[in-house]
Amino acid sequence: MSIAVTGGAGFIGSAVAQKLHSRGDDVLVIDNFNQYYSPKLKEARVHFLLGDSVKLERIDITDYEAVKEAFRKHKVKKIVHLAAQPGVRYAQKAPEVYERNNVLGTLQVVRAAIESKVENFVFASSSSVYGLNKEFPSKESQPVQTPVSLYAATKIAGENILHAYAKMFSLPVTVLRFFTVYGPWIRPDMALFIFAQRIARGEPIPVYNFGKSAKDFTYIDDIVSGVISALDLRFVFEVINLGNAVPVQLMEYIAQLEKYLGKKAEKQLLPAQPGDVNKSYADIQKAKELLNYDPKTTVSVGVAQFVEWFTKYQDPLGLLDMREQ
Repeated sequence: MSIAVTGGAGFIGSAVAQKLHSRGDDVLVIDNFNQYYSPKLKEARVHFLLGDSVKLERIDITDYEAVKEAFRKHKVKKIVHLAAQPGVRYAQKAPEVYERNNVLGTLQVVRAAIESKVENFVFASSSSVYGLNKEFPSKESQPVQTPVSLYAATKIAGENILHAYAKMFSLPVTVLRFFTVYGPWIRPDMALFIFAQRIARGEPIPVYNFGKSAKDFTYIDDIVSGVISALDLRFVFEVINLGNAVPVQLMEYIAQLEKYLGKKAEKQLLPAQPGDVNKSYADIQKAKELLNYDPKTTVSVGVAQFVEWFTKYQDPLGLLDMREQ
């Protein structure tokens, strides 16, 4: 029996697949290697993190028949559904891509899961669903009816689809709301990569909301530990935050990057962008109680780990040539 990781060539997906494989699980990676950012990085994750011993299906999650056949062929009994169209700003250019991948894609994956009699389904949602909520730290019990980005709206839709299927078919589902995940192998459209890339080139970095944002930056290894715990347990239906519970000012985040790169950044202070949430702060009490979740990585340690990876791989992988969206 296999554990399927959709989006398994992605930043979080490849880390989850690697952890599962390293402990002896039979892992099926599903990914379509699309062009949102350079497939070179996705191929590199598969090569360096997963190797040839992990099963790989290059299919699109919106293709129900292909997903269903992959689940049947590999006898999938657990699913970590991470495949999605990420990013807030790109939605203004291609809203239909978000609707297709995040809403229809989730629908097709859960339909195939029901057909395959899957025993557990873990879904990657986002802290962005909290939208205009002003109560901090964000708790799972807060309403999520005020999204400020299409990305967040599609994640809310995904949560609702899974709630319906969990109730209709008694499918165990855990929804995990990730808070600003970062670390080695990060996507090149994310702030940490963009900052490092531009600092390395000697270019100014865009600092939105004039640097007054504060985010609950959560290191990839801590996120993976929460995902694995949710996969090993089974809940009728639960929504759980995975964050670091320590919001960090954006300027401090940049300062840590400058420290480990050994270069000062030229900062271009800009207004907040449409769709941005300028503060995130997770209440992780539920994760501690249900998942024994215990994030341990400080931003200083996490950024140092990222810089070590970035410095090592930017030349052989040509990462500096990966232009952000």
